[in-house]
Amino acid sequence: MATLPRVSVVIPCFNTERYIAATLRAVLAQAGAALEVIVVDDGSTDGSAALVEREFPQVRLIRRSNAGVAAARNAGIEAATGDWVAFCDADDIWLPGKLAAQFDTMAAAPGCRMSYTAWHVWVSAEPEPEPTLLQRLAAEADDPGRWRGATGWLYPELLLDCVVWTSTVLMQRSLLSEIGSFDTGLRIGEDYDLWLRASRVTRIERVMRPLALYRQHPGSITRSAPRDNYRGRVVQRALDTWGLAGPDGRLADAAAVRTELAGSWSQFAYTQLQAGQRAAARRSARAALRVQPGHWPGWKLLLRSWLPRGGRTT
Repeated sequence: MATLPRVSVVIPCFNTERYIAATLRAVLAQAGAALEVIVVDDGSTDGSAALVEREFPQVRLIRRSNAGVAAARNAGIEAATGDWVAFCDADDIWLPGKLAAQFDTMAAAPGCRMSYTAWHVWVSAEPEPEPTLLQRLAAEADDPGRWRGATGWLYPELLLDCVVWTSTVLMQRSLLSEIGSFDTGLRIGEDYDLWLRASRVTRIERVMRPLALYRQHPGSITRSAPRDNYRGRVVQRALDTWGLAGPDGRLADAAAVRTELAGSWSQFAYTQLQAGQRAAARRSARAALRVQPGHWPGWKLLLRSWLPRGGRTT
């Protein structure tokens, strides 16, 4: 009988008492791997940690002071003993067969050390997914083209967009030892930065089926205003380090990368302008124009930053 691969599942947790039990049940139900599940409680002030300790004795719980999701994931990685590491946020849901499908996909790509799956964006405040949603996704799972996405040597694609979602990732622990862990200096985009680094040394294969639910609700971090243009800084750092060429020789479209990078700065400028941070918005708009002098949204936002409060351009 073949030995099952050993997978350490790292789950950072901060005040997710309402959702974490459903997340853990979905993770623990996975077949095709010997699981080590590690919950890193990042200084929760609700009953999250107590719930895990009380209801899931088979789960390893690490309690630590609040230091952010990157530091929490890193603590889980340091504690992991499996040959593989997977990530799941404490309010997301894995669907049946996720890990098995990833191992099958990587087995068909010799040398592959990381994979991810397609996912469904799930807008809900309910802990458990509705049975009708799961039935619909199962019926649509094999729809050709619906769940396609970037796969293989992904560096050029990643320069244009973070096409990999953290709660679907499965990667060799030795890969993390090689490229380093999450950058704790990034409040947002720490995952994007890590996938870019991984894309320099391994193929990243996509399972073309929806095998996870990405929860969106009012408490999601992605709905809050960022403190910095993390996306722009992550992409610029990659460009400064590696340029446009992927390890397989493919080049990212330089004009498209400039447009995306300028867009990240103009979006950030818009957020700052909405918050009344006019001088900061002006600096961000200028950053967009340095990347792409003809970027019209940047010019528009620069003008708005000088107009009297409430003034608008057309």
